[in-house]
Amino acid sequence: MRFATWNVNSVKARLPRLLEWLEDSAPDVLMLQETKVADGGFPADEVGALGYATAAYGQGRWNGVALLSRVGLGEVRRGFPGEPGYPGPEARAITATCAGVRFTSVYVPNGRTPDDPHYVYKLEWLRALRTAVAEQVEAGPVVLAGDFNVAPADADVWDPAVFAGSTHVTPPEREAIAAIRDLGLTDVPARAMKGDHPFTYWDYRAGMFHQNKGMRIDHVYVTPDLAGSIEDAVVDREARKGKGPSDHAPVVVDLNR
Repeated sequence: MRFATWNVNSVKARLPRLLEWLEDSAPDVLMLQETKVADGGFPADEVGALGYATAAYGQGRWNGVALLSRVGLGEVRRGFPGEPGYPGPEARAITATCAGVRFTSVYVPNGRTPDDPHYVYKLEWLRALRTAVAEQVEAGPVVLAGDFNVAPADADVWDPAVFAGSTHVTPPEREAIAAIRDLGLTDVPARAMKGDHPFTYWDYRAGMFHQNKGMRIDHVYVTPDLAGSIEDAVVDREARKGKGPSDHAPVVVDLNR
């Protein structure tokens, strides 16, 4: 089984690249974030022509998550129990069962700045996510992946001094991510990826990508019954190149199941 996660930063703007990538990489399951389309606006027909069923949860110009699968797509749930809003519900999580595995695609709130109410919301959202994932882990194999907007360690940013005092690297954010891992989940990139600093996000500013001044904020967490089956995991940097890319690269994982 091959699965992947990708913050596409607008599925409509990135649609030609998405379709090309699906044909070339052929994941069985793809978790998308920041789709930026309302419910019903996702290009399901286009990805359906490539053999993928779609479950989407959208909010117009903001947020948005989706799951694409060619190995079944059942028991779809939009959001999760106890999920806080800002101030109301936001399209930040979607879950479905694909080939016997419970997949959840998440787009964690950014937090903006540590003194912003959005930062408090981010921490509350991560705590509620942990509670929801704990119940999933009890039930069977789980893949939790997406844009977490947190760099778990200093090695996950290109220069820790540049990020000092900003969101994505504060102790409470890192502790919230560690609490999710402590449910028994394996951080796939840290376990299996090749090379130094497998960043997943680079700002659009000129030269950031080419100088590899990035961050690892897109994560993949799996339960132990899947961790032992990992054959490969890679950040697909090629998808970040060329004209009109997302500012994130896909993370691709191969399982021997």
